[in-house]
Amino acid sequence: MFKSVQKFTAQTHFTSALKITVAAVLPVIFFASLDKFEIGFSFALGAILTYPSDIPSNLKHKINGILVAILIITVAAVMVSVLYPYPFFFYPILALALFFLSMISVYGQRATMVSFSGLLSIALATGHVQEGVSIFINGGYIIGGGLFYLLVSLIFYKIRPFRYVELEIAECLKLTSKYLKLRGDLWDAKKPREKIIKGQLLLQVDLNTTHENIREILIRNRSNSGGSNQNRKMLLIFVSLIDILELALSTSFNHQKFNQKFGNYPEILKNYQNLAYNLASTLKRISVSIQENKKYISQHELFNDLEVLENAISEYSNNADLTEAHEGVLMLSNMRDYVERQIEKIKVLERAFTNPMDKLDTKGIEKDLEKFLTPLYYPWSTLQNNLSFSSTIFRHSLRLTLTILAGIVIGNLVSVEKVYWILLTIVVILRPGYGLTKQRSYERIFGTILGGLIAFGIITLVQNPLAISVFAVIAMLLGFTFTQTNYKIGATFVTIYVVFIYAMLTPNVRDVVQFRVMDTLIGGFLAFAANYLLWPAWEFMNVQVFLQKSIKANYEYLKEISIFYNKKGEVTTSYKVARKFAFIEIGNLMNSFQRMTQEPKSKQKQLPQLYKLVELNYSLVSSAASLGTYIQTHKTTKASEAFNVVMDTVWKNLHVAMETLDASAKNPVQTDQKTDLEVRFVELKNIRSKEIRENSGSEAEFQLKMQEAQLVIEQLIWLTNLSESILKASRKLAETD
Repeated sequence: MFKSVQKFTAQTHFTSALKITVAAVLPVIFFASLDKFEIGFSFALGAILTYPSDIPSNLKHKINGILVAILIITVAAVMVSVLYPYPFFFYPILALALFFLSMISVYGQRATMVSFSGLLSIALATGHVQEGVSIFINGGYIIGGGLFYLLVSLIFYKIRPFRYVELEIAECLKLTSKYLKLRGDLWDAKKPREKIIKGQLLLQVDLNTTHENIREILIRNRSNSGGSNQNRKMLLIFVSLIDILELALSTSFNHQKFNQKFGNYPEILKNYQNLAYNLASTLKRISVSIQENKKYISQHELFNDLEVLENAISEYSNNADLTEAHEGVLMLSNMRDYVERQIEKIKVLERAFTNPMDKLDTKGIEKDLEKFLTPLYYPWSTLQNNLSFSSTIFRHSLRLTLTILAGIVIGNLVSVEKVYWILLTIVVILRPGYGLTKQRSYERIFGTILGGLIAFGIITLVQNPLAISVFAVIAMLLGFTFTQTNYKIGATFVTIYVVFIYAMLTPNVRDVVQFRVMDTLIGGFLAFAANYLLWPAWEFMNVQVFLQKSIKANYEYLKEISIFYNKKGEVTTSYKVARKFAFIEIGNLMNSFQRMTQEPKSKQKQLPQLYKLVELNYSLVSSAASLGTYIQTHKTTKASEAFNVVMDTVWKNLHVAMETLDASAKNPVQTDQKTDLEVRFVELKNIRSKEIRENSGSEAEFQLKMQEAQLVIEQLIWLTNLSESILKASRKLAETD
């Protein structure tokens, strides 16, 4: 029980919830003790409205983002109160303000959260209209609440400046562990392969998000803390995790062939699977040690596990038929090399947690790190370019504006007591995509009804105001904690918190519960209907864009791999950046596909064909990473002309696939290089036989050349087949579009 509580409170979401709870509750307690509850409530409102803008970033951007949010929520609240008595001015300006606040989401995540704060401020202000000088006094209280939240946030940051990135690293370790665990599951012939691969794709989405969060903190903060051991330690761990993921992604095995080949030697594959699970378990244990803030102690002797596998391979080599053993040993050697490299990388992680850091440990990895960040640039042209119906954000902004205005009209027509609850529901639920809006509508309604019933039951049994106040604070803390991870539970606790607050202010608790449920139902229905009827952003309209981006990212990644193979030397920053975007875009593509599966069946156009392209692109990333990783970790021979001809063919296939998917492209280029390509493959295959005939070096050197020839040839054949399949599938998709 204690460990579960400790694990729960170690989450970043709990820490964020604790910040806003402290920032909102302390002013209420302080001013209530002075018999000025209304002032404390306005301060709390300012803190709550500021909170969404506090997203992971370096200290400078954190402060600037919060200050901008405070300015926007204050101006929004003042504007509503000033103009509310003049309907002919109020509604047009309100519509413009709603549209503008929604549109600034084009500038990225921070702008989206600042936009959300502003929209919440407008919704709440319509239910708390001030008059006269009180308008500006209340605005001052909101500013005070926002600044107090900023102070609390900075105090939390100063107490443990690295805690957030430590928890994000722990999350990255956990996700990478799950990925390696799924790779181990693939060796079990009884488990559904397609489900496992889909699980890997979904994990890629989560890993991309976590990687971006870590980059944002670690790299942008280097100017302030780049010389600290802790920063270098986190950077080394992060880079090692990226390498572990790339190595895992790059090393694919034909599991069916392995099971057939070594059916009479099941202990080999069993030993390997156990070792794969131990790799995953080691990462998970490191993750747990970070979360629990305890010293890491290694539990697995990975090199002993590797020795057991090597003994099994040696036994196979001695007992199997000579002809059969030659190919089998080569297959098992690739398997052993992969797991040995993973163990070495994991040992780097273990040393980082058990030994003091040295500057030499991070030598080379701190070069050009800023190039891995998404640039922070807010040009006016970005907003202008999105002022058209081709922009998803533009359509969403119009939809949200009209839905909120409709909510005000309907609320007034049916004489709803708290119209602003309808507006809050619309702001929280309505999202650019249908799937998320549908999910949020259900979860919000479910949480509101359940939370209302629970709160009413507690209030019926407990009449003590102090006890209800304590329950309200706990409900607030849990509500903010779960909102990001489980919105259904989060909505339940938020409703409990709201009902408790009103229970302390009014005796008619039953009416409060009824009004909140009714207003939530109205807001949920309006949001859901608007997303379906008003310029809906169906995912089939966007998924091809993500598909093009993924193919282009793979194209650029393969270009960098070819340059590296031809020129040798150190791995360049451009290579690493290209690898980063290849991983990110396959995750974005899978995310888009997942959103599509949540939409109505009639809108899931060409779903099987799209999923095939998702899998093909994932396989292409894996094959490219396999070739790139091998070249990095082995001393390779000079790239042949045949290699470059084959790579040119792969690029051309991908280029034509991009043009085929691009509706604006005219007369896509046709590819017809089959004859030349077949000649080049024959030439490539002769490399191996030539080395067999002309080998005069040691046996170890001969085996290394054999291994390189086999892997490079196999990957080139696989890359060519994949690029051709992507082209064919893209043409089929374009023809039936």
